[in-house]
Amino acid sequence: MPNSKNNKRIAKNSILLFFRMLLNMGVSLYTSRIVLNTLGIEDFGIYNVVGGVVMMFSFMNSSMSSATQRFISFELGKNNYNQLKKVFSMSVNIHAIIAVAIFILAETIGLWFLNAKLVIPIERLEAANWVYQFSILSFMVTVMSVPYNATIIAYERMKVYAYVSIVEVVLKLIIVFSLLWFGFDKLKMYSILIFCVSVIVWSLYRIYCKRNFEVTNYEFFWEKSLYKTLMNYAGWNLFGNLASVTMDQGVNILINIFFGPAVNAARGIAFQVKGAVNGFVNNFQIAMNPQIVKSFAADDIKYMHQIIFQGAKYSFFLLLILAMPILLETEIILKWWLKIVPEYTIIFTRLVLINVLIDCVSGPLMTAAQASGKIKKYQAVVGGLLLLILPMSYMLLKIGLQPQITLYVSIFISIVALFARLWILQPLIQISIIKFIKEVIYIVLLVTITALIVPLFLRLKMDQGLIRFLIVSIMTVCVTVTSVYIYGLNKNEKHFLITHFKTFFDIRKK
Repeated sequence: MPNSKNNKRIAKNSILLFFRMLLNMGVSLYTSRIVLNTLGIEDFGIYNVVGGVVMMFSFMNSSMSSATQRFISFELGKNNYNQLKKVFSMSVNIHAIIAVAIFILAETIGLWFLNAKLVIPIERLEAANWVYQFSILSFMVTVMSVPYNATIIAYERMKVYAYVSIVEVVLKLIIVFSLLWFGFDKLKMYSILIFCVSVIVWSLYRIYCKRNFEVTNYEFFWEKSLYKTLMNYAGWNLFGNLASVTMDQGVNILINIFFGPAVNAARGIAFQVKGAVNGFVNNFQIAMNPQIVKSFAADDIKYMHQIIFQGAKYSFFLLLILAMPILLETEIILKWWLKIVPEYTIIFTRLVLINVLIDCVSGPLMTAAQASGKIKKYQAVVGGLLLLILPMSYMLLKIGLQPQITLYVSIFISIVALFARLWILQPLIQISIIKFIKEVIYIVLLVTITALIVPLFLRLKMDQGLIRFLIVSIMTVCVTVTSVYIYGLNKNEKHFLITHFKTFFDIRKK
């Protein structure tokens, strides 16, 4: 398939996922506010930290999820449909085993940790246990949905995500209003209803796959050699995902132990903002990732490099356009959005967004490492770096530093990990470190600095309020877009953009 056709498919899928993201972001931000105000700061913090205990076991699922995604996309790139069906059936078997293992660990070690170690007011311990049990069930449903979601992504049928998202957001809106209607304990009710939504969403994806992809008609199949191949690949991913989970949920639990659920609520809100804005990048990269794997499978390394460089750069630009106004006007946005703003929320939100901006550049590099299949060194080095975040955070909190120090540690490690990824990938996929620094890192820094000067000057010269918010936000978007066009795009990219804009307006005129 010509690369131009692949580029159009990436663009089309990115647009579909963009509208999905807008819908999810709007509802997520709205529901977060209602849930926070309905549950209160303490219960909101309890929900976040208890769910985090369950997510500590997600490293097992995440490792196999990466393996499933990679091997399904790889076999599609090879057009080997018989092997694809085997990979799918085997992945269902393995995910069923993982779901059972997570259930056993969560009901033993996790349950003990919840009741013996977390800082939860005694009068809310029963409700916390309800949240915990339904979080386990929700997570098990998520585990079993992985093979179906991986197949949809590999086939690049992104429109199904847009359609299912409409159903999902409607259900979540119903949940929010249901909390106001029921007299039952609101924290307990919220956990039950979220579980119900996860079951419905999983069912919709499964039905779609069975009706559209013959390879997802599951038949029991077990092949020792394929099992070993998948598990060997997933084994090193296991280490990397363990590091990722400890970076997020481990630190969340640390904050609970040192500061209590109120600070967990602040961190939870910051990560809600992260999830909302990161949706821009995630959806773009979901559309791009299958092409990275397929181009590697087809030995089209030149096109693979093109996607990696452009994907890293464009991911950053998309996120910067959205994140810059939030970074500059965090305080007033949170006050308007939440009404109740827990302590530390503002600094958490700003640091989380900076961390996301750094990490989004690494996204295509992560996919390239997975595509190569040679992940032992990659996971050992990068996973080892990420694992340092938890002990470093613990030591710094132990000496009395404030909770935001955990995010400063995460930002520092993210920068180191970016260069470590480049160093490891250089021999694997023949990527040039110097070229990546010049064409991606230097460019995004130049765009960021030039885009920041005018809005920051206006922010410092004006009093806080609606007028400053509007002027700074509008100016930020305009200056950022201009800076991206002038400094962020090369001649070919500018020509491509202008040509497609002209085509679009010519069609509209007709």
